[in-house]
Amino acid sequence: MKLQEFRRAIDDEFGPMGPVLMRDSVVVELGNRTPDEALAAGVPARDVWLALCRAEQVPPSRWYGAGRPDPRDR
Repeated sequence: MKLQEFRRAIDDEFGPMGPVLMRDSVVVELGNRTPDEALAAGVPARDVWLALCRAEQVPPSRWYGAGRPDPRDR
């Protein structure tokens, strides 16, 4: 997952709350870091996306940002 795809997935899933989650949500799966901190530390965007989806209880059917096609396009 490219960083641009990651940012688009964050915007699509979380809307205006996306930047807040990126900055303020401490995710245990990311080593007790925020998504922004994890990305800065070199954690792949796909791993950050999946960890954030799990932490925010996003249904797996909407994890398309992890390289899956958007199901709305079918």
